[in-house]
Amino acid sequence: MNGAPVQQKIIIDDIQEGVVVLAGGGGLRAILMTSSTNFALKSADEQDALISKYQMFLNSLDFSLQILIISRQLDISDYLAALDQKSKEQPNELLKIQISEYIDFIKNLIDVSNIMSQSFFVVVPIANVEKKESEGLLGKLNFLSSKKSSNENKSTDDLRAQLWQRVEYIVSGLAGMGLKSIPLNTQEITELFYHLYNMGATEKPALVKETKSE
Repeated sequence: MNGAPVQQKIIIDDIQEGVVVLAGGGGLRAILMTSSTNFALKSADEQDALISKYQMFLNSLDFSLQILIISRQLDISDYLAALDQKSKEQPNELLKIQISEYIDFIKNLIDVSNIMSQSFFVVVPIANVEKKESEGLLGKLNFLSSKKSSNENKSTDDLRAQLWQRVEYIVSGLAGMGLKSIPLNTQEITELFYHLYNMGATEKPALVKETKSE
């Protein structure tokens, strides 16, 4: 028996204007890419201060969030390709040999050391309010209203506005700990999920330009 297609296992319905729309009315998600800090290199006082700020930041939240760390083997194929091209363009034979030896050294270093790169993300959620409301009697009778579609659109706009308010709050809170963060746009989110579901892929996914409806 064949397994279900990967698309059926992905709970994402769409990605629009930097927002992940979950399938089945599961709400919206924004994704922030953040910088990191080397905690081990800080003094004891600096570590205590950072822990205290982090604790206050978490206690100030009235919603959940997800911290995601992605580790990958360092990919320097583009860098090596650029070096190889420089080697071909180099008229000096001695420099050509040195570049070639340097390329071999880097390749061996990466293979032996298994050097990893890490990326840090914060996923900011907001639940679909209408989904909760539909559990009541008024929600069940909502289909009788001819204005249901416009109400849903308004609710989605409200959810997006509330989501970006949360994003701004998270960005400000992380900045207080010396961490820079920036929301991913539609293309960046698409590439992130593409590589999460295609771990060995190095190419970028083919993207369709996003158009806004009037």
